[in-house]
Amino acid sequence: MSKHAIFLGVSFVLLLSLQVLVFRNFVFVHVGFTFIYLLFLLSIPVDSGFTTGMLLGLVSAIIVDLFYQTLGIHASAAVFIMFVRPIWMKLVVPRSGYESNELATVGNYGISWFLSYAAPLIFSYCCIVFFVEAGSSQFFWHTITKALASTVVTLVFVVFTQYLFYPKTS
Repeated sequence: MSKHAIFLGVSFVLLLSLQVLVFRNFVFVHVGFTFIYLLFLLSIPVDSGFTTGMLLGLVSAIIVDLFYQTLGIHASAAVFIMFVRPIWMKLVVPRSGYESNELATVGNYGISWFLSYAAPLIFSYCCIVFFVEAGSSQFFWHTITKALASTVVTLVFVVFTQYLFYPKTS
């Protein structure tokens, strides 16, 4: 087993545990929710298969849905971002290109690349979750505010976590 597989397995368990036990009840100024488990999905190796990414998104988000009692809202959003991820990664290629079997992290590709890669995916995830949860466009501006605030809060936690725990470029 590769070092990335072991690291990602441990990340999967720890980040999902943090999501359902700690961050489930953490809300910043009543609008900013944290979806720290997205770090696991965003950091899987750049050359991982399309189906693998979508399955990982489905499994991890179904676990979140079970604890949040949201009946597949997180699963649909996670599968969507994992569907879009390979397409988006082709559009935001770093100057040096992607290295085979490398994690998509700040340590490997830099902060500016990571923000341009992760922010739109996290925002898409948040929009899907909150618009499906709202059930209508009646609360459009409130929902957009929640999605933007949650994107910022999630990005801050994701980047901070990477600087603390994720391996640096070798």
